[in-house]
Amino acid sequence: MKLNWKKLAAGVMSATMALSAFATTASVVSAAEETLVVSAAGVADYVKENIADFEKAHNVKVEVLDADMFEKLDGLALDGPAGTAPDVLIAPYDRIGSLGKTGQIAEVTLLEEAGYDDTDKQQVTADGKIFGAPAVIETLVMFYNKDLLPEAPKTFEELAELSKDDKYKFDGEEGKNIAFLTQWTNFYFAYGLYAGFGGYVFGENGTNPSDIGLNNEGSIEAIKYATEWYKNVWPKGMLDTTSSGQFISQSFTEGKTAAIVTGPWEAAAFKDAGVNFGVAKIPTLPGDKEYAPFAGGKGWTISNYSTKKELAQKFIDWVSSEEQQTKLYEKLGEVPANQAARKKAAEGDSELTKAVIEVYANAVPMPNIPEMAEVWPGAENLMFDAASGSKTPEESANAAVELIKQSIEQKHGN
Repeated sequence: MKLNWKKLAAGVMSATMALSAFATTASVVSAAEETLVVSAAGVADYVKENIADFEKAHNVKVEVLDADMFEKLDGLALDGPAGTAPDVLIAPYDRIGSLGKTGQIAEVTLLEEAGYDDTDKQQVTADGKIFGAPAVIETLVMFYNKDLLPEAPKTFEELAELSKDDKYKFDGEEGKNIAFLTQWTNFYFAYGLYAGFGGYVFGENGTNPSDIGLNNEGSIEAIKYATEWYKNVWPKGMLDTTSSGQFISQSFTEGKTAAIVTGPWEAAAFKDAGVNFGVAKIPTLPGDKEYAPFAGGKGWTISNYSTKKELAQKFIDWVSSEEQQTKLYEKLGEVPANQAARKKAAEGDSELTKAVIEVYANAVPMPNIPEMAEVWPGAENLMFDAASGSKTPEESANAAVELIKQSIEQKHGN
């Protein structure tokens, strides 16, 4: 049979063109189908509203998860190797160091224009390596009732004077007063007191677990100061570690308490309850010492198991920009870590934002090394034992530190 070479050539050309077109189409589809999975617990609505421009610029689909933050972080060790973990995860600062040191998250590069200060950087650093990009900041503040106080108290001496006013006496316990309240039997809330007087958790900026400063001279002075409040001012119920927090919030909501030190997360409940409240910097301690609570917040991290680390870094750069940080603040009221966006937020009319920024300037980054996990149970009775009278302040501090040391040695070999 005689071959028709013209038809054969035309057929081959058509097939080649078809294959070429298919390959091109497949390439485009493949590129368009690339997906970056982002666990954005708490800020997912903001990301979803603003992600389109990033997706278009990088020809990528971003899948935004609003799953439980801790569930995703705790699952990294198993989900990562299985290929089911998110590429990017938002994480509280106190988890970032441990996740980095155990190889669960990758090193990241900080966006230079974000202008992070030393406190911001320390929150996301472990062993000299940066494992996260600061996203939002948080710390304790003072709420006060504007119907009861014309302006925010500036010093703890003022709070002590206020606590002599019979208007705030506590019914049922003679001589007790609830004008000012805070939960110092909870170590998280009390730390600003310890640090203000010169105490600390770990030495070398929270990196040396063999140097514990919770029984130094400053910490003992703080315990003595707080014990005076518990013994001479506050009702007995303030010693109850399980119910005192609720008592403080309820008393403030009902207008029985003029000022409290607590977290900014309480603002929504106070607003819903119709309290005419103001928010301010925490007053200075005796001796003109600044109250120095833990600095908190969350940062963006990259899973060390991700095969899209370069793209994940681009997402982190995008979400850390002044523009996006400002949009996050406008959407959710979360105080930005980006310094330019933070300054812009401070210029607004939110007392809560201004107070968080002011207190954060004196705040202490929470140690993000694994040994910090032993501090929480170890320091549980640090204040209680002294305030209840079962131990002296020195005995209480020494007992707590000894317990922390033993736990660290048993679980971490330090």
